[in-house]
Amino acid sequence: MPPDRATSQIGEHMTLGTPRPDAGEHQARPEPPLAYLAFGVLAAVVSVIFVWSVWAFLGAILWSVVAAIMFWPLNNRLLARFPARPNLAAILTLLVVIAMAVLPTVALSMFLIDQAGTIYAGIQSGQIDIPATFARVQAVLPNAATRLLRETGITDLDSLRNQLSMGISSRLQVISAHALTIGQGAASFLLSLAVMLYVTFFLLRDGRSLTASAGAAVPLAPGDRRMLAERFVAVVRATVKGGVLVGAAQGSVGGAIMALLGVPNALLWAVVMALSSLLPAVGTGLVWVPVSLYLFATAEIWRGMAMALAGVLVIGSIDNILRPILIGRDTKIPDFVVLVTTLGGLSAFGFNGLLIGPVAAALFISVWQRLSWHNGAGD
Repeated sequence: MPPDRATSQIGEHMTLGTPRPDAGEHQARPEPPLAYLAFGVLAAVVSVIFVWSVWAFLGAILWSVVAAIMFWPLNNRLLARFPARPNLAAILTLLVVIAMAVLPTVALSMFLIDQAGTIYAGIQSGQIDIPATFARVQAVLPNAATRLLRETGITDLDSLRNQLSMGISSRLQVISAHALTIGQGAASFLLSLAVMLYVTFFLLRDGRSLTASAGAAVPLAPGDRRMLAERFVAVVRATVKGGVLVGAAQGSVGGAIMALLGVPNALLWAVVMALSSLLPAVGTGLVWVPVSLYLFATAEIWRGMAMALAGVLVIGSIDNILRPILIGRDTKIPDFVVLVTTLGGLSAFGFNGLLIGPVAAALFISVWQRLSWHNGAGD
């Protein structure tokens, strides 16, 4: 018997718990179906327990995978420079992740919380009069817009104005309260951040071996595993790269235009515009449209027209020009599917859904396309 085959048979029988066959035996006796059933139940139970154990850190694990995918090329270049020091390459890459992703995100979050508290204080002191502003916007609405509101069931604009005012005030009050008690959630945030960075380090250092081990455990054909892995990596890179760069470009340009037009809190609206650009279809219109209406309502007709034209021709064009260049056709997802899955992902998973939704859509489409290809090949 060749040594490789003997070793393979010994490993199989050690794994299945069957006695070693005699020299004259060429095939192992099959395990009873009950043993396979029991092992399958055990695998399902321990898998559920494992997922339950790490459930609190699923978001941190998700973003550690994203960070490892996005900075994998940098880690490879560092490995080429320090081939015998994978720990050093992973540590240097992790420092870049912290400098380029973690610190800006923390600073941005603190800025938004501080601005929310400032706006709430302005509402409480009367410096910001939401009902009066809404009334001015309502007064400049054309008759067609008023009729449209009435046809959609909004017949009492005064009631809508009061509800909007109360809703904004209550939301800002909640955010402001969280700003005052942010220390209560600091420990949980820091723990999740530490887990994310810790897992990212090991994914960068041992990514190849971990990927090979995980791939070997997936009961799919090698071609299917390779296709799904490549699709997953391509969609993650395209979504993150396109979302971050397009959002930064739209927020920067939109904030600069608002500052030139004298819009109050232009920096805050630039940040909000960058975040809203992550939403497909509506995007930055959530910001520049109300700003344009505000300028019209305050008798700033020319500035309002300039804001509206800049929103349509400049800010909106950035998305139309940059997104295809940055994302390309890697995702291969129809626009309406991106819209539905992004909004659905936000509803189901919160902020993480911005990534989970499009990735799930891409994998769904790829799996069914692959299944139809297999069926066609079998005909």
